[in-house]
Formats: sequence, C-alpha cells, structure tokens
Amino acid sequence: MIAQAAHESGWGRREIRNADGSPSNNLFGIKAGPSWKGAVAEITTTEYVDGQPRKVTAKFRAYASAAESFADYARLMKTSPRYTGVLANATSAEGFAQGLQKAGYATDPAYADKLARTINTTLRLQRAMT
Repeated sequence: MIAQAAHESGWGRREIRNADGSPSNNLFGIKAGPSWKGAVAEITTTEYVDGQPRKVTAKFRAYASAAESFADYARLMKTSPRYTGVLANATSAEGFAQGLQKAGYATDPAYADKLARTINTTLRLQRAMT
C-alpha cells in the first residue's frame, strides 16, 4: 500500500488538491464515481484513450486524513468485485500490479510496469533499513 501511495502521489510531489488548494488526502488516485457520497476534488488529469494520453477533468475522492484514504483503499480492494481477483492472484509485485491494470485501476498502458518498479524499490529500501 505504501508503494502504491508513493507511485500515485509521485512520492508526495503530485498530491490531488481541493479547489481551495488544501490537500484531498487521496493517496491512491481513487476516482469519485456515482456511488461515492463523500467530498470530491475535481482536477485535470491524464487518461489514456486507445493508448493515447488525453487531458480530462475528473472527480476524485477527498478525505479528511491520510488514514481515511488508506482505509478506503483497503475497503475497495477487499469488497469491490472488480478487484477481488487482484489480491487472490498477487504472488509478486508484478502480479499485483498487472492484476490492478487488468481490473481497470488505471488507464496508463505502462501502469503495471511503473507500479511494480515502485513496489520493488520500496521493498529494497525496507530491506536495506533492517
């Protein structure tokens, strides 16, 4: 989870901001679909359509704290039918990242490779600190 939050936020440099400039605390880039009843942050983002990057305006979930973001992400991974197979088949960083991409977590065609690299980097850093 830490590695994915790092990847999605550019290691904290590309945080999704609310209209007033305050942090949305959305560390995982989770969009606010029609069923989302909480606060939202609307931003311009890059989505890939037919493999081509396009700038679009999208609504993302906003949270009162980073802890809420982590809890919502965990709940999403655990309860969303879209992602049930991801965790069940995640025997490696690459497998987890590929599962997320196949489930439609992100539109970037290179998302799985980028996320797997970030996960492996954080694992190496963690091992180096122990």
